[in-house]
Amino acid sequence: MKRRLKEETVIFISVFKWIVLATIIGIIVGFSTTAFVSSLNWGSRLVSGYPYYFLLMPMGLLASALIVEYLFPEARGHGADMVIKSVHKHAGKIKAIIVPVEFLTTFLTLTTGGSAGKEGPSAQIGGGLASVFADIFSFEGIDRRKLVICGISGGFASVFGTPIAGAIFGIEVLFVGSILYDVLLPSFVAGIVSYQVSSWLGLTYFYHPVSFVPVFSEAFFIKVIIAGVFFGVASFIFVEALRLGKKISGAIRLPVPVKAVASGLVLIALTLVFSTNYLGLGLDVIQSALEGKDVPWYAFLLKSAFTSITLSFGGSGGIGTPIFFVGATAGSAISGILGVDRAMLSAIGFVSLLAGAANTPIAASIMAVELFGAEVAPYAAIACVISFVITGHRSAYPSQVLAVKKSSSLEVELGEELKNVRPQYGFREKSVIGIFRGVIRGFRKKG
Repeated sequence: MKRRLKEETVIFISVFKWIVLATIIGIIVGFSTTAFVSSLNWGSRLVSGYPYYFLLMPMGLLASALIVEYLFPEARGHGADMVIKSVHKHAGKIKAIIVPVEFLTTFLTLTTGGSAGKEGPSAQIGGGLASVFADIFSFEGIDRRKLVICGISGGFASVFGTPIAGAIFGIEVLFVGSILYDVLLPSFVAGIVSYQVSSWLGLTYFYHPVSFVPVFSEAFFIKVIIAGVFFGVASFIFVEALRLGKKISGAIRLPVPVKAVASGLVLIALTLVFSTNYLGLGLDVIQSALEGKDVPWYAFLLKSAFTSITLSFGGSGGIGTPIFFVGATAGSAISGILGVDRAMLSAIGFVSLLAGAANTPIAASIMAVELFGAEVAPYAAIACVISFVITGHRSAYPSQVLAVKKSSSLEVELGEELKNVRPQYGFREKSVIGIFRGVIRGFRKKG
């Protein structure tokens, strides 16, 4: 009895401790997210009165590239991926200077027209401030790591406007196929508090309940499955576009400033050909797709290209909003082929691309409920899981650690960062593909 009382006392103290610490981190991140997003909104309003503001893109990308390349190289990398890497390799240690640098470079990139997102920088700023908090109060080891994860969850929750999905995203995005349950409580607390603080400070969020969901039928369910496969392919294209952009950038033997200016000029040329819809966050296009309005069928391909060029050649920012853009427009594109309501498939695509490109099917499924309503959730969950599997062992966040393989017919090294994973096709005889190969061998022997 005495031993049990000691155990419960320790657990109670631990719970109280992390509720207090996570609340503090949530408040800090809520304020920082509000300041960051408000500055982006102010910048967008400032340039919106100038129809050719995107002509400043080469200068914006140049300034961002110079700051990162020559002044603060430790800030290299886009948003959340760098924080994920710090959690896995440095126990959450993030240099304080990264917070203002990420703030500034993302502002320069987005306000001049670069295609990027605000979620990653918010998570990076949140994680960075949590690391500073840990430094001030001498938290190390597991406690520091937990605090930084709380900062990530708080950043996602307050910028997404989805406190539960954002909090889960912060812990699900660290690994592919695993969640850190020991950080679940503080992540929830930090996410909810951060969201409430940002809301109290006046930050507004996007909610778009789906007004029309067809009655369940076998035919409709099959269409959702087909859409999930398509979203997985679109996610594959998006991730590979990011990877290709970095590969091309690394192969071009020119000074970073020259590449930044050249990429800005390329983006200007593409904008003059295709319109400004693919610049910046692209929230207007996302809104149009979710309202069931017509958007070009190739919009998700162009946004992938614009984002890859921006982030591979000097620009700074996250990839969350581009993922939503690609998902919503991909849903709009396939809705006509499947004969399904355009707005509903755009909503499902919105979350399914997040599930596939970020390997976060649970957070994406919950996000569907928080943003689009409970009626669409079962179909969104199916599409999210399919997209997650179809995308394969790759991610828009290459520093994620692989904790589970997505097919028993593939041999992969678990515990590796995704950027180092090279699947081997070692088929087992009990798998469908293995059986098929056995049948082929049998026919050859008979022949």
